[in-house]
Amino acid sequence: MLSQFAFLDLSTPDLLIILAIVLVLFGAKKLPEISKSIGQSARELRKGLSGDDEKSENTPGTKTSEN
Repeated sequence: MLSQFAFLDLSTPDLLIILAIVLVLFGAKKLPEISKSIGQSARELRKGLSGDDEKSENTPGTKTSEN
């Protein structure tokens, strides 16, 4: 059975080269910011795809069971 990311069959040296390129391009100070924003984007994407949007439940104009 093929994995979803079979086309990304990267070995350890490949990943190290990619990491080195990213480090050179963005610098060590920007990497935490970039990884945080990527994590937040992925979280929002997963939340949107799963339909667990908490904001839509509590939007103004909709009645909730809490009074």
